[in-house]
Amino acid sequence: MKPTVLKTLFLFAGMGCLIGYQQAALAAATLVRDVRVFDGKTVHERRSVLFDKGVIVDADYRGAAPNGARVVEGGGRTLLPGLIDAHTHAFRSQELPVLFGVTTQVDMFTDLRLMKKAKQAMAQGGNHHHADLFSAGTLVTAPNGHGTQFGIPIPTITKPEQAQAFVDARIAEGSDFIKIVMETGYGFHSLDLATAKAVIAAAHTRGKLAVVHIGNEKDARAVLEAGADGLVHLFPGESADAKGLAQLARSKKAFVIPTFAVLESMAGWRGDDLLAIPSFASLLDKDAQAPLKARYGNTSRPERLLAPKAVARAMMEAGVPVLAGTDAGNPGTQYGASMHRELAALVDAGLTPAQALAAATSVPADVFKLGRRGRIDKGYKADLLLVEGNPVADILATRRIVEVWKEGESANGLREGQRQQVARAAQQAAKGPLALPAGGRISQFSEKQLASPFGMGWGPSTDGFVGGKSTVALAAGPALPDGQVPLAIAAKVAPGLPFAWAGVAFMPGSAQMQPVDLSAAKAVRFRVRGDGKSYQVIAMSQGLQIPGAKPFTAGPEWSEVTVPFSDLKGIDPAAVTMLGFNAGPQPGDYRFEIVDVRLLPQ
Repeated sequence: MKPTVLKTLFLFAGMGCLIGYQQAALAAATLVRDVRVFDGKTVHERRSVLFDKGVIVDADYRGAAPNGARVVEGGGRTLLPGLIDAHTHAFRSQELPVLFGVTTQVDMFTDLRLMKKAKQAMAQGGNHHHADLFSAGTLVTAPNGHGTQFGIPIPTITKPEQAQAFVDARIAEGSDFIKIVMETGYGFHSLDLATAKAVIAAAHTRGKLAVVHIGNEKDARAVLEAGADGLVHLFPGESADAKGLAQLARSKKAFVIPTFAVLESMAGWRGDDLLAIPSFASLLDKDAQAPLKARYGNTSRPERLLAPKAVARAMMEAGVPVLAGTDAGNPGTQYGASMHRELAALVDAGLTPAQALAAATSVPADVFKLGRRGRIDKGYKADLLLVEGNPVADILATRRIVEVWKEGESANGLREGQRQQVARAAQQAAKGPLALPAGGRISQFSEKQLASPFGMGWGPSTDGFVGGKSTVALAAGPALPDGQVPLAIAAKVAPGLPFAWAGVAFMPGSAQMQPVDLSAAKAVRFRVRGDGKSYQVIAMSQGLQIPGAKPFTAGPEWSEVTVPFSDLKGIDPAAVTMLGFNAGPQPGDYRFEIVDVRLLPQ
């Protein structure tokens, strides 16, 4: 599974993400004193842990605090290794995981540029703001198979003879392991078993793990028999031969990542509401809360969780490694935060709290060979999580976060900065609708500038942000007889993306994709002329995954177009982040002009 990524696609071309966090100071050394320690496997009731320069110096320190060291009192608290989410899709929200104690993500499919950027940051050191990332890169799937439906063109495979070249290409791109999709019965085309088996063998030839996405018990058995190293999902259902499947996995020395957080979403059921935890909700704005409120299933069917719970329990009893992974990026999940639900779900399935904590620390570090992380021991990375209480007795204690350290640096500054940012957004929303300018006009074009009465204003927008090759040129003027200056948009939409576009966008907020309450307006009106082709008005609002869109035609004579916000499906006028006027997705050359763009109160 993988998240919808269209929400991030409609940004101004070439604009990077704005980061509003405050960077915490890096202390010379830190001593967490007299704290309960879960070292990744074992609990130690009272220890002191010293770390410096991003590394644990002593996991059982017995002396006085070193000169200049920061001392953190651990009484009544538990120190854990930073959590490892063993199944994510890290397409967005890179700032969130560390805030919730997730310091490493094992990614099962993401954009190659994001993967390479993350690897570069890790190699350079000082990756204090974001979780480290180990990734499968591009997954292995069939044409029209699972993974091809999200608008990102990816290579596919059709026969066993292509397996080695396909795997070698993924490794050349930087994939740390190979992820295969073997999914039948969900409306997607699937790899046949012979091809999947060939890909597994090809990965093993190159010394890489081969893990498999499955959606039912039959496919799980088939890929385990074929030599898969692990199942990266379990499957929803009311019954399964849990013991038989566990014995097969054990005999093949395989592992399993149940991903209960997304299975609960598929069952339309909420295990608990993370947003009811004030300390969690304060770190998530409306946009970040939206995925946690969403569900794949429209009807609550908790009985669909009986099979995966039984299988997870049987796997643990059989000695099969069980890893904690959330499938974050999908409806019902959120990066970082959902790991705390996943831990509780593993305990609900029958694991002990200590087993669940190991599933989120030392076990994934061992299985995926992630180096010196996932444990509290001398020489290991100082990726650490301090919580109030004892999560080995009560797994919900992981939610009572006191402090997170990434590579020895406290994330307190990041967490406080995020809270302030979320609070400011809430205060802005509480102010009520933005007062519309006189006459509602938001286009104040001149031959010198593309001005607007509020917000960041107007700028080019293309699919270059996601690897497309479309281009656009904007030119204002000359003025029409009524004094209004039109904006000419010359777009060249390139082939290669099913959602290709080029056009112009208006950002109403003072920061990129900042939501603005435009509920005082009921429609957008503009005049247009052009080459006779079809175009789209699009709009985005906070928390919306797919833009609302309405087509219009740009004929050779000036005509007036009015688009009610109610025609832009899903848009929340109280949290608009962008309005756009786009050519595409069909490839070709386009030319149109817009003038006198207004927000109408009725």
